Amino acid sequence: MASTDSANVSKQLHVAMFPWLAFGHIIPFLHLSKFIAEKGHKVSFLSTTRNIQRLPTLPSNLSPLINLVKLTLPRVQELPENAEATMDVLTEDVHYLKKAYDGLKPQVAQFLEIESPDWIIYDFAPYWLPEVAASLGISRAYFSIINAWFGDVHYLKKAYDGLKPQVAQFLGKESPDWIIYDFAPYWLPEVAAGLGISRAYFSIINAWFGVFFGPSKDTMNVSDERKTLEDFLTPPKWIPFPSNLCYRKHEATWTLGSGSADDSGVSDAYRSRMILKGSDCMFIRYCYEFEPQWLTLLQELYHLPVVPVGLMPPETPTNVGDDHKDNSWVTIKKWLDGQQKGHVVYVALGSEVMVNKSELGELALGLELSGLPFFWALRKPAGSTECNSLELPDGFIERTRNRGMIWTSWVPQLQILGHESVGGFLTHCGWGSIVEGLMFGHPLIMLPFLVDQGLNARVLVDAKVGIEVPRNDEDGSFTKDSVARSLSKVAVDDEGKIYKANAMTLSKTFCDTKLQRKYIDDFIDYLVTHMRVQL
Repeated sequence: MASTDSANVSKQLHVAMFPWLAFGHIIPFLHLSKFIAEKGHKVSFLSTTRNIQRLPTLPSNLSPLINLVKLTLPRVQELPENAEATMDVLTEDVHYLKKAYDGLKPQVAQFLEIESPDWIIYDFAPYWLPEVAASLGISRAYFSIINAWFGDVHYLKKAYDGLKPQVAQFLGKESPDWIIYDFAPYWLPEVAAGLGISRAYFSIINAWFGVFFGPSKDTMNVSDERKTLEDFLTPPKWIPFPSNLCYRKHEATWTLGSGSADDSGVSDAYRSRMILKGSDCMFIRYCYEFEPQWLTLLQELYHLPVVPVGLMPPETPTNVGDDHKDNSWVTIKKWLDGQQKGHVVYVALGSEVMVNKSELGELALGLELSGLPFFWALRKPAGSTECNSLELPDGFIERTRNRGMIWTSWVPQLQILGHESVGGFLTHCGWGSIVEGLMFGHPLIMLPFLVDQGLNARVLVDAKVGIEVPRNDEDGSFTKDSVARSLSKVAVDDEGKIYKANAMTLSKTFCDTKLQRKYIDDFIDYLVTHMRVQL
């Protein structure tokens, strides 16, 4: 980790960060916080007590600059005890977490009023935040991580909204220069604005997802408005260049429900609309060196400054074993060391995807049928402790024991992807996982499940860095044969050489630390020169 640049900072900023309650959102927000602190600026990172306790240890040279602000998540009866992140609840119950999240508004408002940061950067959920920040004169920016756009996470959103009083209290007390938030706190821009705090939405996704959903209804041509499921099965009319960007039928069903209020009291579409309306700008995890046409079009559609912060490739761990979780690496590395170079398929579907019994069985049997060695990072169902609770096919573990490893607890993904034995990545196509896989030049076997993941797969297939596992268009089901054939095409057949070559070419961009630092420098410059913009 580089030393901080505080000696070169003419004006130390105070930036508040407020991500949605999902670790696929929290960790990228933390990465961005570290980048800001490396430049000598102060960061206040707001989340719930249990989520902050689960964060990785901060580097000693940055911890004095990053203040981890613990908020008390309001109790929502339908949520399990100690449930403070999407990983703690079933997918269909996360809308209650949104309800609790919205209850954080008073705490956030108090923080903004007291601390008066220069900026607040937030996620998609706190639709109430832009107005709060604007009333306080705080610059605001939107930085969204897309998995929480999933329409059934309403319980978690309900709880998240309960953070509003604490966030407001913190902002009022600390008065940061900026607050940077995720998509969920739609109430936050208003709180920050009232305190004169600059506010920004931080989008930890790619540009094509924003393009696909296009401009707001206020600026959309009536003939372009999409009202039926079929409207989402073809590329939008506002994309002026050839593209296959569209949903499959089984993927598009959530879009029709995204405009309806859930148990949190508001819809995801409303959260997003209020976040964008109340933000001074949008920061996005993207760069001009990869598919730049999407970023250019996004800027044209949103009528909002869109500032790329780069791909934010994570730093590859060097001091293995410093963290207690890294002890698992000793066992994993020993197994990987025993495999042939470039032959292992790494299988990981992220922390949000929960496959059903049929999908789990077909994926397992497909891995077996392929004959390839594999390392499978397999998430256990909520509340389970035994591997048997995964309901893998009878005899699967024994039959694949000599060429496969299943790991049901935390894994050091970067170290696995960086091991020379790994030659391919079977992924759910979350944007963070894509960045990590292409950092190491791995071709992708794509099995998307949630909101943005199918669109990601379409673009990456067009880029010829891998293939998508064929699925039934109606229900999204797939077979062991389709899994095995896809694995063979990438890892065995001559066709796979094309994907490998293209992935290796992209790795030069995805792991370019010099390029990344340039984007971060430009991002910091923007914070300095554009703070405290009133609505």
